[in-house]
Amino acid sequence: MTHLLEVKDLSVTFRSDGAVIRAVNGISYTMDEGESIAIVGESGSGKSVGVLAVMGLIPTPPGRIESGAVLFDGRNLLELSEEEMRKVRGAEIAMVFQDPMTSLNPVLPIGLQLTEAIQTHQNVSKAAAQARAVEMLHLVGLPNAAERIRDFPFQFSGGQRQRIMIAMALTCNPRLLIADEPTTALDVTIQAQIVELTRELQSKLGMAIIWISHNLGLVAGVVERVIVMYSGFIVEEAPVDDLYERPLHPYTLGLLHAIPHVDARNQERLASIEGLPPDLRRPISGCPFAPRCPYRITQCDTLPPLVEAGPGRRSACWRWEELQGVTIFGEPL
Repeated sequence: MTHLLEVKDLSVTFRSDGAVIRAVNGISYTMDEGESIAIVGESGSGKSVGVLAVMGLIPTPPGRIESGAVLFDGRNLLELSEEEMRKVRGAEIAMVFQDPMTSLNPVLPIGLQLTEAIQTHQNVSKAAAQARAVEMLHLVGLPNAAERIRDFPFQFSGGQRQRIMIAMALTCNPRLLIADEPTTALDVTIQAQIVELTRELQSKLGMAIIWISHNLGLVAGVVERVIVMYSGFIVEEAPVDDLYERPLHPYTLGLLHAIPHVDARNQERLASIEGLPPDLRRPISGCPFAPRCPYRITQCDTLPPLVEAGPGRRSACWRWEELQGVTIFGEPL
């Protein structure tokens, strides 16, 4: 069976001030048609760099793809020319970026920005492209789309601009949509609306979605499967319900324990993960999370492999089997 997307042993580095920053370290995962997955982790975990590599958007220099393959419907995207990749971006794989304030051109009407994307990938007239643009703005719930298509980005709220970005990404019916923290700059009410809109559009259009986020609570109701990254490594992968009920990596456990709960008492403090991520300019020989991990043992000085840990599950922890009964970060094994 051919997967829609197959990332194999992907490694990405950046050169800065004479140092090599190892942003992504040999990650591998797959996804199928219509599937929704989340890639989660804190800032600097490599989650955004990994999908930018899929899109062919790593700036070179200073970035460089050191190894790996990105197979999209059987084609290795890393072997395509820039001209060939331009035909893939937008038409087959589209991306919504995290800051709608800067992703839209401030001096062009939104209609022009939408129709440009349509005419780039489809052989249609200007009138047909404009009709398609209005249709997509209606689809994402923008009121009075036919009139507002002549407006400029500053005339829209942050939530409306993000809806416009989603409409732009979907104009050519891509098979895969990558949403890179699309709710980061929005308040919680608008975040919920964007999440619900994304779910509705996936159900209606049947596209696959990769949702990039640092917020495990946000993606809980959006995706079927979660990939957890830390310091450029995949440390856990699981179906979403299994991950929340029984995490098999200490980092995942720490992230879940740090999520605020609506039933928490006022005097309860939010949990935190002590310490700092490793310096990515230095080679990592052991488990990257070991310096911050309350379950560290001597074996953690050796990098743990990402192993099968049950149906659809992988964990990169030497003690994943012992973690199965732990529900609170730092609780004794």
